[in-house]
Amino acid sequence: MASIKWLLLLGTAAAAACTSDSAAGPPAPPCNAALAIDLALAVGAYTAIDPAADSGCVSFPANASSDSAEYVVIAQSAGGVPGDTALFALRSASLVAGAAPVTARRAGLLGRRGSIAARFDGMLHERERSRRAIARTSAVRPSAAGTGVAAVTPPTLGSLRTFTVCASLDCTTYKPVTARAQSVGAHVAIYVDTAAPANGLTATDIDTLQQVFDTHVYVVDTTAFGSVSDIDSNGVVITLMTPVVNSLVTNAECQAGGFVAGFADPADLDPSTAVQHNQGEIFYTVVADPNGALSCAHSVADVLSFLPGTFLHELQHLISFNQHVLIRGGNQEDLWLDEALSSFAEELGGRSFLPDSTTFETYVATDLADAYDYLADPGDHFLLQTSDTVLADFGAGWLYVRYLVDQFGDSLTGRLEQTALTGADNVAAQTGLSFEATTTRWALANWVSDLPGFAPPAGVFYRSWSFRQVFASLYAQDPFDFPLPFPLVPPAGAGTQVNLGGTLHAGSGFYVDILQAPGAGEFALRLGGVIGLAATTVDPRLDVIRIR
Repeated sequence: MASIKWLLLLGTAAAAACTSDSAAGPPAPPCNAALAIDLALAVGAYTAIDPAADSGCVSFPANASSDSAEYVVIAQSAGGVPGDTALFALRSASLVAGAAPVTARRAGLLGRRGSIAARFDGMLHERERSRRAIARTSAVRPSAAGTGVAAVTPPTLGSLRTFTVCASLDCTTYKPVTARAQSVGAHVAIYVDTAAPANGLTATDIDTLQQVFDTHVYVVDTTAFGSVSDIDSNGVVITLMTPVVNSLVTNAECQAGGFVAGFADPADLDPSTAVQHNQGEIFYTVVADPNGALSCAHSVADVLSFLPGTFLHELQHLISFNQHVLIRGGNQEDLWLDEALSSFAEELGGRSFLPDSTTFETYVATDLADAYDYLADPGDHFLLQTSDTVLADFGAGWLYVRYLVDQFGDSLTGRLEQTALTGADNVAAQTGLSFEATTTRWALANWVSDLPGFAPPAGVFYRSWSFRQVFASLYAQDPFDFPLPFPLVPPAGAGTQVNLGGTLHAGSGFYVDILQAPGAGEFALRLGGVIGLAATTVDPRLDVIRIR
């Protein structure tokens, strides 16, 4: 991506939005007028409808005004097990007279959501997620940082140490490396592999990097999220720069799909495995390799530029593990929320340099690009992700946490970390609202927060970014990477012409812009396809907000 300047608006509302795919199909069956929910929304008002608790039909009143009415409707999965999906259809329907629902029909709609089979399936999924997240013994000891008992002995400058480093993308292979402590600060010590290329970082470069880690990265992350552990009692987080990380990908793989800049290995902290690994807080990184002898080339300037943001991301993971697992004996945070908080850490790191907008740009560039990709096609991506390889999913997570912090304050990040709760339950506990409520409001905010001529209702906007202006600026400077002024372009049409279908992804949804002409009659929508599917945990909602 080209070097770009964008507009950061502090203290203003902002928005992002998403596209939605239409799908042809048979006309929707008539909606029973006795079952349909009648909407009479004022401009700026919104609602969220659960089709499993009613007919799945919504009736919009006739437009008696001399101006067009406009509604944005989202068929959304407002929850569910991360990674789960379900087919859906959102279509225009007609209203017919009908009797009130009989008990058997209502029980059938509600029974799916409370069935033993669904609960059992969810339990199996959660147990497997927990087992994979952390294979720990029953006796989890608190971190040394929390006890204050062990004597702290920092590394000695110039000393050598042998480390075991993951040497394959699946970490089935580890290699021993010998590294020297080349810079030791108050919070971070940098070791450099003795096998690193000779034309890499100088001693001055390493000291500069260590200062950034000490004075910005460490301070930003620990202030926002909480303390990092110190299970090796050395008082620092170690940064190990080694060619083994460069060699995780070949040059061809790097050119095609990028590279691993750095990582933290949970096995170093897990009490059940730390002894077999490095038993300490370690951030593994690439070394500078201007000639590309190891994989793709990394100049000194590039390494100095991208490593601080990568460290911010990885240090949050170390803090999260300490807070959830080592201190409180709980499970590791759900992947989707752990990654979302790490993406948010990158933004916080960039903000710590403001008003230096050039440095800020280097920290948030990835987050904005990922968010743009998500908003360009939210229906095809997850908020509740289970894979850490889809960058647009990272964008969803960053946007959601950014929204939450804007609504519930800067202290929310610490509350999300300093608990044994995880995932959606954690978010609900720390915000005081159901997960479905915050994801619904977030989805609406992605469209209305910075919408020209519209005053978003309380709780449905971003405070820290004006995304429509930001993305318009990016589009003007780099239309190749940002091909639209705003990535969300919902299909628009009359309420009698809605015909969407596809797959709901946990946490995300499909948007449609409904325009009702002056004097146009009432119309109805039916959200179907998810009702009666006992095998899915997807929690469908039909979100509706009136724009004008």
